[in-house]
Amino acid sequence: MYLELQCRSALYPDLCVQTLLPYVTKTGLPSSQLLAEISLASCLSKARFTKAYLNMVAKKLNETEVNLGNNQAIEECIQQINDGVNQITQSFKELQKIGKDGDENFMWHETNVQTWVSAALTDATTCIDGILMGGISSRREQAMIKARLLNVKQLASNSLAMFSRFTMRYRASRGIKNPQILS
Repeated sequence: MYLELQCRSALYPDLCVQTLLPYVTKTGLPSSQLLAEISLASCLSKARFTKAYLNMVAKKLNETEVNLGNNQAIEECIQQINDGVNQITQSFKELQKIGKDGDENFMWHETNVQTWVSAALTDATTCIDGILMGGISSRREQAMIKARLLNVKQLASNSLAMFSRFTMRYRASRGIKNPQILS
């Protein structure tokens, strides 16, 4: 019940619960910051795994494909997922800084995490689009890559939801006002 409540704002709540459940049973009921960290760490792990898989596929294509033009999509995808791994890594480190260097830096950290995770989400989406636009001739390989990238995309989306939940609670506990949107 606890995780279902924590994950209700996520776009993929079942995946959110599935991702976080092993950590709740081991540590009791984690804080919203710890849930955000676990969610980001899970996303990072899956992004690294996907990057390794894409590198393996690219190597195989380089050895077997006659038309090397097909490899452009996979090479671009590798670059995008590499960027995503870096952005998620930065986000994880930034999240861990929140509250350790004073509340005056909270909005800076918050914006950085949101920007970097959103960029990683965009990178995964762009990669999926490139692969599906005919970048790989094997339909089976396309499906395998798409499934892995879709999982990274879903985990990144859920990480944003968990992070937003944490920042909302953090703001409330510290009396930090939401920035006003000027119109």
